[in-house]
Amino acid sequence: MPTFMDIHKVEGVSIMDAAKAHKADLATQDKYGVSYMRYWVDEKDGTLFCLVDAPDAETAERVHREAHGMVAEELHEVIEGS
Repeated sequence: MPTFMDIHKVEGVSIMDAAKAHKADLATQDKYGVSYMRYWVDEKDGTLFCLVDAPDAETAERVHREAHGMVAEELHEVIEGS
């Protein structure tokens, strides 16, 4: 399954906001065959990053839209390196 990194620009975002949104993603993801794995927040810059396994980009976005309405401004398919 492809892995994606998405990028949200959310003025005033906090780690607590991200945790709440991630919890909503986890509650929604199974019915779409998606796995939201991790997230990172840059509170100073207002940027939120999410790492997700999903069948495709549209399905990853669908989970965000349904779970909390925060759709990413950017979504990139990524390959993990070491």
